[in-house]
Parts: sequence; structure tokens; C-alpha cells
Amino acid sequence: MSPATARGSALSALVGNTPVLRVSEPFTPPDRGFWAKLEGFNPGGIKDRAALYMVERAHARGDLLPGRPIVESTSGTLGLGLALAGTVHGHPVTLVTDPGLEPSMTRLLMAYGARVDTVAEPHPVGGWQEARRTRVAELLQEIPGAWCPDQYNNPDNVAAYAPLALELADSLEQIDVLVCSVGTGGHSAGISRVLRRLRPRLRLVGVDTIGSTIFGQPARPRLMRGLGSSIHPRNVAYDEFAEVHWVAPGEAVWACRQLATLHYATGGWSVGAVALVAGWLARTLPASARVVAVFPDGPQRYLDTVYDDAYCAAHGLLDVLPAPDPQVVARCDEEEITRWTRCTRITDPLSARADVRDGGAAR
Repeated sequence: MSPATARGSALSALVGNTPVLRVSEPFTPPDRGFWAKLEGFNPGGIKDRAALYMVERAHARGDLLPGRPIVESTSGTLGLGLALAGTVHGHPVTLVTDPGLEPSMTRLLMAYGARVDTVAEPHPVGGWQEARRTRVAELLQEIPGAWCPDQYNNPDNVAAYAPLALELADSLEQIDVLVCSVGTGGHSAGISRVLRRLRPRLRLVGVDTIGSTIFGQPARPRLMRGLGSSIHPRNVAYDEFAEVHWVAPGEAVWACRQLATLHYATGGWSVGAVALVAGWLARTLPASARVVAVFPDGPQRYLDTVYDDAYCAAHGLLDVLPAPDPQVVARCDEEEITRWTRCTRITDPLSARADVRDGGAAR
């Protein structure tokens, strides 16, 4: 084995087998609680799994040739994973971001050897994500032999999370409810599909941010990064969800800080939003129900936002106490959502629009 191959194998071995933590107060009474899979213990977060797997499968198919460039759009976490995959497999990596990416994350990506390309203006329809994807398409034309993982639509982004599902099954004999944040849709679909083969009655609960279009809400500027979308990724498995919750930034900040203070567990917007929802489920479902949440990342990129008092005060995020229960809507598009809200009727917005065009009713 060459030194480069040995180094790559050692780096890949850092990903996976992350710990599980029981979380209770203040999200639940002390005799209740939920279990959290701490994916922030991966070098870059949960998307290390997807980045390595997508690159490996592209190699196997011949889509990505040795030494050729990787180009992708990212709000940060997948970028860390692709920088790792580039180091492991010997590829230069170009990451297309937007001005909302934290300066600390930009510096970190560059330190890991990635080139960072920042778009200047949002797309008039698809916002920053569509602007980034348009720039990726331009770079693919400009850079000979470049390959894009297309995390939003690549089925390998879903399949990458089978090992995580099996880790959960090994750690926890009983899993009744799985709570996942939703962005590209990869980990919620990948984990739930595998777990459901082992536990057919598993309920999947999605967590989104206000201002995200994924479940049919209008697109609005979003503070929260790492979950939500201004486009409709095809990896989102709408049929798998029993319900979806939207969480506002101030509510996520409250949850993040409670986790840090009382459980020494830290992460970003997704972690706070997922903890808020998982805690509510754990205290309102029967005591016998086992609720499991996936915490996608750690705190590093959020030290200047979620954990910064000046930033939070400037955005009205301090001293926000979430309601004890979510607001409930009958349909995902019933009204514009501005605070923690729950819906149990899930539809694919694109399919619903097609039904309307065809004269039928959305399911």
C-alpha cells in the first residue's frame, strides 16, 4: 500500500461510529428523554458520509476519473466532506458558496485545500441555491473533466446513510420515531429506509426552517443554514414522512444553548431545531415510545452566530422562549409559517402543482 493510499484509508476511518447521547431536561421531564446521534463527532459532520460515498461510487462507475476536479454547491457541511474526500482520493475540489457562508467556514474550507467560489447575487426564483447551481454548471463547462456530485438529486446521497442506520440499530434495540432535519433530503431518506426494513412501524418526522420551500412554503430569506432549501431537491422522500415541523431561528438558538449548558452537546441550527421537536415528541408520546434524533454537526461554524450574543441580539434571537407545543396547520401551504409549526399532511409541492395543472386534487 502506497503512503497516499494508507493516509486516505486512515482519514476515511475517522468517519462513522459516532456516539449516542440521552437528552432529557429541559426538553422533557427527567423521567422522559430522547436519544441523539452525535454526527458532529465526524471530522466535518454528517455529510462526510455522503461525500465519501458519492465520490467512491463515481469512481466505481467511471464518472470521476483519477485526479479530476470535483465541483459542487454547498452551504458548508458538504463542503467539508468533499474537502475530506478530495484529500482521501486525490482530487482538487472547488466549492461554490454564497455570501451567507460564515467567514470562519470559508477559511476552514480553504485550509483543507478547497477552492471557494462565491456567487454575488441570488437567483430571482431559486435564491442563493439556484445561483450556486448555475455557477456550478458554468464551472463544469470551463474545467476539463470536472465532476459534480449533485447532492440534491444524487441517489448515492441517500444510500450513503445506510451505515448510520445500522449503527443506530446496533446501539438502540428499540426505535419508534426518527427525527431528522431536512435539506437535500439525503440522511432522512437514507436512514429511515434502512431502519424501516428492521422496524416496519418506524415514524419519520422531518424538521425544516421557516422560509424554506421544501414542504410547500414560500421562499424567504433564511438565517438558518444546514437545513431548508429554496429549491425542491428530488432526494426528499415525501412519502416517508409522518409529519413535518418548521422551526424559527430564535427557537433553534434557545434549544442549542440549552443543549450546551445542560448536556455539553453543541451543534448548529439543525441541531437546535431537531432537539426542540424531538423533546416535544418524547414528552407527548406514550412513555414507552423511543424517540431518536440525528444531530448533524458540531458547533465550530456557529460560534459567530448561534453562540454569539451580539449576533443573536442584532437578529432578535435572544431570550426567545419556544411555545410548549407547536402551532398546527392542516396543510403545508395553508398559511405562511413564522414560528414552530407542525403538519401531518405531507405532499410533494411539485407533484401537487402538477395535480392542479391536470385538474386533479393534490394528494
